[in-house]
Amino acid sequence: MGIKQISVFLENNAGRLAEVTGCLADAGINLRAISIADTAEFGILRIIVDRQDDALGALTDAGFTTRENDVLGVEIRDVPGSLAELMKLFRGTDVNIEYLYASLEGREGRAAVIFKLSDFEAGLKIIKENGITLLERF
Repeated sequence: MGIKQISVFLENNAGRLAEVTGCLADAGINLRAISIADTAEFGILRIIVDRQDDALGALTDAGFTTRENDVLGVEIRDVPGSLAELMKLFRGTDVNIEYLYASLEGREGRAAVIFKLSDFEAGLKIIKENGITLLERF
């Protein structure tokens, strides 16, 4: 009941992000959410797309190293403090939020937040028990 995310491992060289986005564009893949983290030598591009299998195929055919992960997407109010309220739900639990990012996808007055959890099922339970709107797709 999560969302599939693609992680693309990239050398930290000029033009690599353009190569990935160009590959996806050529395949007609639409990005729904995107995040990148880097170090001096490599980066991890995390994306959610409209056509997962086609994106994985195009990226693999182009020689990119990818991994697929389950992440949670939730919808929160787009007001100050909403993310803090969401994070408080995990305080004092054994569920660690490994990373999170936001998406432009969302209804007016609402924000979409995507996050990777150390324990997916336990995190899903926390979300459901607290009435947070779970996003099933983008």
